Amino acid sequence: MICLQTAFSRALVRGLLLAGTTSLLTGCISLFPKADPAQLYRFGTTAPEVQVTPSEEPGFGVLLAGTGFDPAAAGDRILTVTVSGTQAAYIKGARWVTSAAELFDAALQHAFDADLGPARLVARGDIDQPDYVLKLNVRTFEARYENGQSTAPTIVVEVHAALHRIRDQTIVDERNFKASLAASDNRVSTIVQAFDHAIAQVLHILVRWVNARGKVS
Repeated sequence: MICLQTAFSRALVRGLLLAGTTSLLTGCISLFPKADPAQLYRFGTTAPEVQVTPSEEPGFGVLLAGTGFDPAAAGDRILTVTVSGTQAAYIKGARWVTSAAELFDAALQHAFDADLGPARLVARGDIDQPDYVLKLNVRTFEARYENGQSTAPTIVVEVHAALHRIRDQTIVDERNFKASLAASDNRVSTIVQAFDHAIAQVLHILVRWVNARGKVS
């Protein structure tokens, strides 16, 4: 026998179902434990060594192409690996304030802004036309546990850079920049500090290289 449901009965059923669902959701929400918020960190606070006297060389503009970044480390989680490279994990309860890729680009811009060499980093749409294009690929950005996970890790930052001259569409030069810096302790704060100093080392050499290569080309 087919049961015919009237409009009234359908409305009653819908009301009962809605009330039941609401009570179930309320019960589910109350069962979830409150998770502690992740501690947020940043890098780029340590200023790299820069040229502090104005350059007498003609200035030139450098356009930063989109920075490539190791996908495993590009987000806001802090990547760790074992020395063999076969195991990777993220530090629990700790994140960058935004993606590592965004923080790196910001630190790079600050390094060029502070440097008084001939190279200046320009953004797309700026009035000044760039003379060069700088292409970066952050290939390694990790805390590497070389002596076991109970010991302090070594921060490894490796960047490949290529400088292209726009005038004749040629590659002026390309080079790898790498910094390895041991954290003083196996704590998040000291690991982050080591990241900060390693990045400052890389940016110091990178900016100096761009200044030199742009002048001679």
